[in-house]
Amino acid sequence: MTHGAFHVPLPVNEPVKGYAPKSAERAALQRELAAQSSNEVDIPLLIGGKEVRTGRTEKITMPHAHGHVLGRYHQAGPAEVQAAIDAAQAARPAWEALPWEERAAVFLRAGEMLASTHRDRVNASTMLGQSKTAHQAEIDSACELIDFFRFNAHFAERLYQEQPLSSPGVWNRLEHRPLDGFVFAITPFNFTSIAGNLPSAPALLGNTVVWKPASTSVLSNWYLVELLRDAGLPEGVINFVPGSGGSVADPIIADPHLGGVHFTGSTGVFQGIWSAVGKNIARYQQYPRLVGETGGKDFVFAHPSAELESLAVALARGAFEYQGQKCSAASRAYIPKSLWPALLDRLGAILAEMKMGDVRDFTNFVGAVIDKRSFAKLTAAIEAAKNSKQAKVVLGGKCDDSQGYFVQPTVIEALDPRYDTMCTELFGPVLTIHVYDDARFTETLEIANTTSEYALTGAIFATDRAAIREATDALRFAAGNFYVNDKPTGAVVGQQPFGGSRASGTNDKAGSILNLMRWISPRTIKETFVPPREWRYPFLAKD
Repeated sequence: MTHGAFHVPLPVNEPVKGYAPKSAERAALQRELAAQSSNEVDIPLLIGGKEVRTGRTEKITMPHAHGHVLGRYHQAGPAEVQAAIDAAQAARPAWEALPWEERAAVFLRAGEMLASTHRDRVNASTMLGQSKTAHQAEIDSACELIDFFRFNAHFAERLYQEQPLSSPGVWNRLEHRPLDGFVFAITPFNFTSIAGNLPSAPALLGNTVVWKPASTSVLSNWYLVELLRDAGLPEGVINFVPGSGGSVADPIIADPHLGGVHFTGSTGVFQGIWSAVGKNIARYQQYPRLVGETGGKDFVFAHPSAELESLAVALARGAFEYQGQKCSAASRAYIPKSLWPALLDRLGAILAEMKMGDVRDFTNFVGAVIDKRSFAKLTAAIEAAKNSKQAKVVLGGKCDDSQGYFVQPTVIEALDPRYDTMCTELFGPVLTIHVYDDARFTETLEIANTTSEYALTGAIFATDRAAIREATDALRFAAGNFYVNDKPTGAVVGQQPFGGSRASGTNDKAGSILNLMRWISPRTIKETFVPPREWRYPFLAKD
């Protein structure tokens, strides 16, 4: 055993590689893309460190070439789910007893391996399986996840240093225990970094985890499992169980040992989990921690003083990068009448240059939406706008699923500020804009504040400082991440802790110490060095 007050390396955000033509990183990534495209993989479950193949398989295809099969993954059923719970419980005593710096070292090593030896593999699988461009994959599955591993270790060190005061003759200590039970991590398709963070953040604090990945991101998530194994994560600490939501989630939510849920996904699913936990509350051995980041209907609000070019770029990037499949994507905007004609022209020019297609072609800015169901939902919303008297499609609007699930970046002008696509989360490359009278800035701020059930991200564009102040105050509870003269996407670990409230989640701020605090159950220890030997207090004495 070693003794010392250990400090993890000071974290820094991982630099983003550019993948410029003729660069070494571009050539290496293209080789990995070719290799993965030509090889079908067979992905098992991982339970207690053992690979499990159930024979109940589903295909993994490319969204941008849905006839191209990348592999198959095995699905968990009730027996495998129970085995994963048992494995997590069995691994818990040894893992939580391991000194914190040893646990941190596993994830710090994973971060360095992802920055070097595993970078191309994880990035390529994210591109192929989730239709991300090289840039979008790089900032997600490489840089952000590396940042999570590094910064979470730093935050854990800070958390363990949080100690109470001690009075004379007494030593007060605060032990930051893991939760009393296992953590259930349910991860989304759209960010490989979130898929890696949701199970690993609780594990860093000594918890053991059952991880259900999204069915449309199993490929990249499996390579994260292999990364963690290569980094030395002990068997059973994180158990990987792909499968349908009901067959995996229902028995886990009902298990009395459930200690917490770490979730990113739709608002409806999270509300269903919360409801199920409530119905089962008397069965649990502890009250489960529920941490969830869900949907968004994120806004960009422009004041008449806004600078046109930066506004246009923010809307184009914020709405259409990764096909708008970000919970933070700009999906509604409020534009003053004085700026609208010039902004529409500028957006039209940008979209005319914005190529869409197979992400293996590095000249494409937009890939495909994730699957057939998403394509159908977006197509229906666009067609409804085309036929509505309250809205009109002013840019884009074409959809084609013959080769891949392609939805052209689309701008809808909503004459009614509460038109459906101003309110409903679509999760695709559709931006709805309401044009307001310049004199109604204050009134329209209130419309923006009350239109959506969500409160995740938002932005104000203005050069008038008084307008910025007014918008910041008026929209205080409309967004958990608020941006001034910047797009509402692209939160960086350690710089902009991420999360929202209302129907957008519990706002536990991934990328900060606040999230890690949810995965501990503190114990106060008071030690009195010389205990009293007399039961009487001085006030009892007679005058």
